[in-house]
Amino acid sequence: MAEAWRNCVKMDTCKQKDDMNIVVVGHVDHGKSTVVGRMLADTDSLPEGKLEQVRENCRRNSKPFEYAFLLDALKDEQAQGITIDAARCFFSTEKRNYIIIDAPGHIEFLKNMVTGAARAEAALLVIDANEGVMENSTRHGYLLSMLGIKQVSIVVNKMDLVDYSQDVFEQIVAEYSEFLKKINIEASSFIPVSGMMGDNVAVRDGSTPWYSGNTVLEQLDAFKSEGLPKDMPFRMPVQDIYKFTKNSDDRRIIAGAVASGKLSVSDYVVFYPSGKSSSVKSIQSFNTDIKNSISAGESAGFTLTDQIYITRGELAAVESETQPLVARRLKANIFWLGKRALKNKRNYLLKCGSSKVKCKLESVVRVLNASNLSTSEKNAVERHEVAECIFSLGKPIAFDTASVNPETGRFVLIDEYEIAGGGIITEGLPDEFSGTQEQVMTRNIHWNKSSISRDQRASRYKQKPSLILITGQRNSGKKPLARELEKKLFDNGEMVYFMSMGSLVYGIDADIKNNTDNNREEHIRRVGEVINLMLDTGMILILTAIDLTAYDMELIETIANPPGMLSVWTGGRVTTDITCDMVFRGKNTERQTREIIAGLLEKGIVFGSF
Repeated sequence: MAEAWRNCVKMDTCKQKDDMNIVVVGHVDHGKSTVVGRMLADTDSLPEGKLEQVRENCRRNSKPFEYAFLLDALKDEQAQGITIDAARCFFSTEKRNYIIIDAPGHIEFLKNMVTGAARAEAALLVIDANEGVMENSTRHGYLLSMLGIKQVSIVVNKMDLVDYSQDVFEQIVAEYSEFLKKINIEASSFIPVSGMMGDNVAVRDGSTPWYSGNTVLEQLDAFKSEGLPKDMPFRMPVQDIYKFTKNSDDRRIIAGAVASGKLSVSDYVVFYPSGKSSSVKSIQSFNTDIKNSISAGESAGFTLTDQIYITRGELAAVESETQPLVARRLKANIFWLGKRALKNKRNYLLKCGSSKVKCKLESVVRVLNASNLSTSEKNAVERHEVAECIFSLGKPIAFDTASVNPETGRFVLIDEYEIAGGGIITEGLPDEFSGTQEQVMTRNIHWNKSSISRDQRASRYKQKPSLILITGQRNSGKKPLARELEKKLFDNGEMVYFMSMGSLVYGIDADIKNNTDNNREEHIRRVGEVINLMLDTGMILILTAIDLTAYDMELIETIANPPGMLSVWTGGRVTTDITCDMVFRGKNTERQTREIIAGLLEKGIVFGSF
């Protein structure tokens, strides 16, 4: 096998082969880097002179040579004898090309291990025959399961330290097989090896006559390549929207990396969570021939027949295929790596695909001991713990459960600019806005689109369609401020309209006007639909309302999803749970108008000068 591999490399005949990412994990000092280093050395995969260079470096520093040094390039790693960061190396067999990811085993570098394993299709999990199954042996096994890696081969290393004992090997096989069974993984193989001596790594010898299975090198080729998920439903997280204006170019290209499936010209796509839809007019890619389709693994873009307003973070799907889920409450399995515990009183960011939303820990269902799979009830998740949790999001996101589509079912949690955890979504849960969100998606799917796009209106009006929401207690100066602001904007050439919530009571709300308090939510819902219509015309809408709450605001934003928004509280102290951009005391409408206009300029809602 090794000789065939050498000939393949020397003759450069290993082209047009499958690619596969393999991660190597396990407890600290169990010899992961040694196994990989030995395999590279025995297959002549090292750069010319690299092996001799490392041997000479060890001699000069009076250190025993270790094959691990071929990978552990960082000085700290060679000094401490541990792998700190995930090292990557490349080599090929007759069957395929490999990227081997040597992940750190020390618990302090668990985040690096997870990062290294996130994109692997298969794993080698190394266990020291002399020490046996240790804490990170099981923790890493559980994390591989969480990341959706089902092809795992167990490499029982350092067999030379136990005199190549078959009994020791079989004891480890029995113990670890029992653990893997609990996390629904069946090992592809158990391989007895000696990374230092080279036994059963790239070649076999007579040290284990009782073993007739694959060497590590043979096992790599035995793994089944999953390839790209082209046969799954189409999913593309919207990364950005590119607009062009030069030479009357009116293209609006929706760009991103295709997570799964295939998209072709004329396919009808729906964007979630908004529910907006249109057919594909053209496929766009940089510096390539014209394409009629794109598929999983490609980064490209497409234009639409109708110019609909789409934002970064939405998830594109083909209408005729299985659709993603939409929710603002999630049940998930997570692993926590942050220095501070995951608690329900803190604010976090959840990033799933290209969407990034504020979130809070709603509850901890259970904390799992990844070493022995025991569970406990706690109200926080400590560093290096694994847990099942429920999260509340600031706004809905589109996703698939990890069991359906791992590409769109994974997420990371960010705590103050640092990735502190991650996990997989197991379920979308209902919340108080679920019914409204479903209505909004249905409305958007069946919306009769104007031939004039929102971008064209914004260009003509030189403004972004936006909502200026002025709320506060009764008689706090809301309406005088709104009228003064409307006049200033109108005099400056803006398309603007002032509307009081009270103006709707005898019109659109005539059927519930005598029972407004008991129908407040329906009243707000109808106002939200009016806002949506006004914003679709390209208007800047100024709306006044008494004592709006955070719930009212969320309902309005769910229904109207304003491209731009500025909220103002008048009358001094805020008496509800709402959070506003500006809080005004007194009734100095001229000064307050200037401050609001400054805020509109800062947010890019209006342009030019006043």
